[in-house]
Amino acid sequence: MKTRGNFVIFICALLSACTTPPQPPLGLAKEVDIPRFMGDWYVIANIPTFIEKGATNAIESYRLNDDGTIATTFTFHEGQPTGPLKRYDPKGFVQDQADHAVWRMQFMWPFKSDYRIVYLSPDYQETIIGREARDYVWIMARSPTIPEDHYQRLTERLKQEGYDVKKIEKVPQVWSPTKGP
Repeated sequence: MKTRGNFVIFICALLSACTTPPQPPLGLAKEVDIPRFMGDWYVIANIPTFIEKGATNAIESYRLNDDGTIATTFTFHEGQPTGPLKRYDPKGFVQDQADHAVWRMQFMWPFKSDYRIVYLSPDYQETIIGREARDYVWIMARSPTIPEDHYQRLTERLKQEGYDVKKIEKVPQVWSPTKGP
């Protein structure tokens, strides 16, 4: 019996050694105007989820539903600009009723994922969406490209928030003049 107890203590100690130390809460955008936030956002860079690996021309679109939820459409071409078009339609739920920066995103009922507006430019042209776990992040803009100095400023902000910026990958936005964004 004592051996079993020691084994359980050993396993618990081993598992606790594998966890990452807690980090302070992510900084959040203040006073997000939800109607103004709606519309198309081009994914400039991200720490991709498994479905986003190799994505090109990624766009996240938001539309406010009458019940206050957010109809979301995430589209991208797989592998290259002419690759198969992928589409996902999660639903967003605003959790933080004061600043509107903390959401939950539901890809499949009943599960909801953490979704936080970490940064939003005053002109609503650039945003960073993150997660408290700092495992995924999305740098997005209203246009398919942003100036390099803006990109550097945004990734520096993520570094200060505790993200491993070496994991961030730029998402190709390659639009033909005839097909456009």
